[in-house]
Amino acid sequence: MKPESERSNEGRIKKAVEERYAAIARGDVKTCCDTSNSCSGELYNIGTMARGYDQAQLATIPEGANLGLGCGDPTADADLQPGQTVLDLGSGAGVDCFLAARRVGPEGRVIGVDMTDAMLEKARANARSGGFSNVEFRKGEIEKLPVESGTVDRIISNCVINLAPDKRPVFAEAYRVLKTGGAFTVSDIVSFGLVPESVRADLNLWAGCTAGAMDKEDYLGVIRQAGFSHISIIKEVVYDYLRGADFGFASVTVRAVK
Repeated sequence: MKPESERSNEGRIKKAVEERYAAIARGDVKTCCDTSNSCSGELYNIGTMARGYDQAQLATIPEGANLGLGCGDPTADADLQPGQTVLDLGSGAGVDCFLAARRVGPEGRVIGVDMTDAMLEKARANARSGGFSNVEFRKGEIEKLPVESGTVDRIISNCVINLAPDKRPVFAEAYRVLKTGGAFTVSDIVSFGLVPESVRADLNLWAGCTAGAMDKEDYLGVIRQAGFSHISIIKEVVYDYLRGADFGFASVTVRAVK
């Protein structure tokens, strides 16, 4: 069992993240970082810098589903096929779920999991307005998925896993719910170099997708330790705005197979 101090810190991080994304869902703030405080400098809101969505495909889903919070387009590289069951970790307002639903077709199924009530409410409203009967949204944490073991063909996630205080249970859960031969494709923020403790301890930067970014090689190592194979980085964008610093961040799209 983790020490009480570690559990308490994880609780504070999750609360800060949930409060920020609830505020985004309500329209109180526009980005994953509160630009009225320490996120307003060079480290703010890097998760929105490399979304990479195809605009023609975005036009086929409800406008309110895309809140500009991603760092890639995992659905484009997930090898989605008609009839598959797809799980989105941290589904937000539903943008990636709806894009996936178009690919798996009416005979397929998409499940979105999110811990924020306001986001779930928004996503469900978007599903109704868009007529997406093959998409459902469940409340839960990505460290403890409300999904049965061995039932999912593909997992996607977009700039969410970096928000988890401990990435190990996230990938362990992904491995559990995937069918044998299933795969995940996630876009996420990773770090390189020695990130200062002042960044790691900043709750606003956690919500802004910076403080929780794991070292890239460690990130890949955790995926490997969870049991995955055929691990590869499909895309990588290194952010060059921290000129002269001995650390930095990048968005990566990673694919791995169970």
